[in-house]
Amino acid sequence: MEKKISVEQAVSMIHDGDTIMVGGFYAIGTPEGIVDEILRQGKKDLTIINNDCGNPNSALGRLVYSGLVKKVILTWCGYLGELPAMVEEKKIELELNPQGTLIERIRAGGFGLGGVLTPTGLGTYIEEQGYGTRLHLNDRDYLYHTPLKADVTIVQAYAADEAGNLVFRRTQRNFCDTMCFAGETVIASVATPILPKGAIDPDAVMVPGPVVDYLVQEV
Repeated sequence: MEKKISVEQAVSMIHDGDTIMVGGFYAIGTPEGIVDEILRQGKKDLTIINNDCGNPNSALGRLVYSGLVKKVILTWCGYLGELPAMVEEKKIELELNPQGTLIERIRAGGFGLGGVLTPTGLGTYIEEQGYGTRLHLNDRDYLYHTPLKADVTIVQAYAADEAGNLVFRRTQRNFCDTMCFAGETVIASVATPILPKGAIDPDAVMVPGPVVDYLVQEV
């Protein structure tokens, strides 16, 4: 199967109401072109899972402000100054997670685990808002969090070959590799020319090709 497709074809696979995991730490690793195309095609009622949703000038920030997103699951959103007011006005739902909790929930979803037990967040806003369930095990209290999965995962990779093997560069890796395992459909935007099969040293592969469904060549 040919994995390389256009950005328009990639976004056509996203449906209204989908949950989308988006790689990126302050937009590093976020496939900006794919997110802009989601906005252009007007996909709506989306749930976005990301570290921070970037800033108002990033593609993800513009998408959040557009009104097309019904819920965001984040660790922090300090650069999106209008988001708290949007939440208060019930224009969007916001769920916050400690950063380690978020990535472990994603890992649990990707690898078939039952969830995450962590003491992080006990007695804080996280527990007060009902984002976790307190459990007492082996003389300790924990918060239980459910796994996270997505209909679609979109990430930006530094390099890829035609088989879909991915390489991330430095901070670009962040959530991207783990998110690839937690999406039903995985689409990677590639920053450098897509290479022939076998051109990437197997030791350098960070996400194996069978996990990745489609590649979009950035222009």
